[in-house]
Amino acid sequence: MRLGVSGMATFKYIAKNKDSHTVAGKITAETKTAVIEELRKRQLIIISIDEIKTVDSGSKGKPLHVKGVKAEEIVIFTRQLATIVEAGIPVMQGIDALQEQVTHRSFKKVLANIRDDIQQGASLYAAFAKHTGVFDTIFISMIKVGEAGGVLGKILDRVASYMEKALRLQRKVKSAMVYPIVVVSMAILITVFLLVKVVPMFVEIFASLGRELPAMTQLLINISDTLKNNFAWIVGILVLSIVGLKQLGKTSKGGLIIDRALLRLPIFGELLRKVAISRFSRTMATLIQSGVPIMESLDIVAKTIGNRVLVLVIEEVKTAVREGESLAGPLGKSKVFPPMVTRMIAIGEKSGKLDQMLLKIAEFYDEQVDAAVDGLTSIIEPLIIGFLGIVIGFIVIALFLPILSMTKAL
Repeated sequence: MRLGVSGMATFKYIAKNKDSHTVAGKITAETKTAVIEELRKRQLIIISIDEIKTVDSGSKGKPLHVKGVKAEEIVIFTRQLATIVEAGIPVMQGIDALQEQVTHRSFKKVLANIRDDIQQGASLYAAFAKHTGVFDTIFISMIKVGEAGGVLGKILDRVASYMEKALRLQRKVKSAMVYPIVVVSMAILITVFLLVKVVPMFVEIFASLGRELPAMTQLLINISDTLKNNFAWIVGILVLSIVGLKQLGKTSKGGLIIDRALLRLPIFGELLRKVAISRFSRTMATLIQSGVPIMESLDIVAKTIGNRVLVLVIEEVKTAVREGESLAGPLGKSKVFPPMVTRMIAIGEKSGKLDQMLLKIAEFYDEQVDAAVDGLTSIIEPLIIGFLGIVIGFIVIALFLPILSMTKAL
């Protein structure tokens, strides 16, 4: 941001008052943060703030194509950079020091590239914005806000806290999904092994008896023969189905169908809904607290929410906000967000404490996710044990029925 001779810049803003009426105007101030503070003093909810005739320093170097940088490494880097900036150490020196201790080679090159860009006169935001493959939209947007407002250390600390909580939530969801997938896979593999390897051994014994087999045993043999004779086809169809679903998920319509189906799944669907609400609330709260305007915050959330059904809802919210409506209205109509959530958001908008309400919603749903994960584990275990008991019991009974019948006849 370049200021005039007097050190002041002119900003145009769009906001909403307590009556949910849209107001617009211009404010002259030294920084964007000063504008945000002034609008908050007026008890206005900020929709957008733009500097008039703003020119930002660009980055001259080319972006590096980097893969494999883990989220944990980004979180540690962000927390350390926040500590360095808060201690009064210049950002370039801080990045230089952190670059030396990073073990990931590609990430080390990225940090060296960022340091060189800053040294050549690029803004911090422009230097980081080149590397969207490593730093996500939220991180880059917050860097922009922190740099413009002169509160980079505080913003970085907030970003680190947000990322830590988001990562913790992600781990919980992964643990909830991985456990049942592994157990179900093991159950399927055991069943397939019994049908393909064990059952055919008994078929030869049954053939030597020269007796008519019970219906249950004949059904088991038919299933075993079908699986054994068409094993390659069945595996091929399964692989093609998985690949097809992945390709379908990459399209806009297909992805929407899959995401909608996921939210409607029993047990898992409710867990995914709670995760989405928590992520939406925490991201919005963090961005609004940092002074990011509502419209820009909604754009960022739409890019990071990870569910196309929620993206459509957010697009409807953006349209409504542009027309002067509240956030709570279109969120309530979507039927994705429970009434409690929309009411809390409505109260937050009217009281001018939207960010605080969103944080409370996020904390509440974090606890709900914990409870859902524990409940999921307790439900899945007996179901899988029951499934295995029924399948293996059916196989054992079917295999021994002819032997029992022969023994009884003798």
